[in-house]
Amino acid sequence: MNTVKVDFSKTVGKMKPMHAVNNGPVGGGVRAIKGNFQLYQDLKIPYARLHDASFFSSYGGEWSVDVHRIFCDFDADENDPASYDFVPTDGYLQRIQAAGTQVFYRLGASIEHGKKKGTFPPKDYAKWARICEHIILHYNEGWANGFHMGIKYWEIWNEPDCKNADGSNPCWQGTEEEFFEFFKTAAKYLKGKFPDLKIGGPAVCFLGSGFADRFLPYCRAYGVPLDFFSYHCYTNRLEKFSYIVDEFKQKLTENGYGKAETILNEWNYVRGWLGEEMEYSFASEKGLKGSSFVAGAMAIGQARELDMLMYYDARPSGMNGIWATETYRPLKTYFVLKAFSELYEMGTNVQSQATDGLYAVAATDGKTSGVLITYYDEDDSKAAKEVKVCIQNAVNGDRVKAEYFLVDENNDLKLLREEIFTANEFAAYLPMTLHSTYYIRLS
Repeated sequence: MNTVKVDFSKTVGKMKPMHAVNNGPVGGGVRAIKGNFQLYQDLKIPYARLHDASFFSSYGGEWSVDVHRIFCDFDADENDPASYDFVPTDGYLQRIQAAGTQVFYRLGASIEHGKKKGTFPPKDYAKWARICEHIILHYNEGWANGFHMGIKYWEIWNEPDCKNADGSNPCWQGTEEEFFEFFKTAAKYLKGKFPDLKIGGPAVCFLGSGFADRFLPYCRAYGVPLDFFSYHCYTNRLEKFSYIVDEFKQKLTENGYGKAETILNEWNYVRGWLGEEMEYSFASEKGLKGSSFVAGAMAIGQARELDMLMYYDARPSGMNGIWATETYRPLKTYFVLKAFSELYEMGTNVQSQATDGLYAVAATDGKTSGVLITYYDEDDSKAAKEVKVCIQNAVNGDRVKAEYFLVDENNDLKLLREEIFTANEFAAYLPMTLHSTYYIRLS
């Protein structure tokens, strides 16, 4: 018998924001233009990273977010408000905050697979840092008719180690050594100006590049501040996902950055990046398999030494499994995120154990408890399972109502049944098809 064990009396820490995303809502509210604002707001997404926002017209398009899009003429005076075009980005950030989500600001450029403009090394690293200083001042301290948004996280650059199949880099057109010097200059300057903000990066593309093995010793040698270290992971195997999380944490600890937050701020199901494998990946991300992968990854992230997960991408795009890109109809991953959001609101993570392709995460607030369980495997031919869920100490008292919600091909977090248990230890039995996800609410 496949089993999941949960003991709600054994707390293991706080629930962490494993359901953060890249990018924000479309539309300004339920009565505004067609969009997904209300759906987005209902998910209670904790953070939205702004990477690749400039690809989407409703976010402000080619005039938004990226440093070179806000400060278009690098030879202009960085102290003059007239040198900046904040308007498109202002509206985008206001919509994110109106949805109840906090902004995670990526300083740098969107990925450039074609013409290169924003991914060249700045010709003056110190001036680039001062430009970023004024962007922060605009959004946090009201400079240039700005705001007091309280944006906490400021990330320097994105994927300096990214490589295409032909060897080109769509994210950094300089050398690795140039990037190290650039990052050192920017991080030291911004942390000096804003000691209470979280300054970090650099959104390492993948573990296998070896970039972190050279970047982190450099940072240690030159005293580069790192409030958080960000990196990416695209895979189709949850065991590899778990391994990568552990490896990056170990590298940070070995280099004296063990207290830095670790943020995995791009991830999704990917079998391969070319041809039929990429087509399969896109289809899976938008379907049930992708939603099960998301549930499993959130469970792993909650259990490992990881501070935040940020799904790529909530922007209506090819790699978005949350809503349909044309109609904004919620897809399967939407409902998995919604279930995790309820656990996150409960606040306290509790001990859970799962075996044989099952992944579980559980939480409680002392009155209501919940557990999210998914059955994931890369092999699409795996048979259904009968799962025994052993639950202890779910609520205070000896009467527990269990509500069972299911995400599968036919159900979108639908309440299937309710049961009453009159003991503080009991077992529930779930028939689980491959890639299905159950959420059990206990009260």
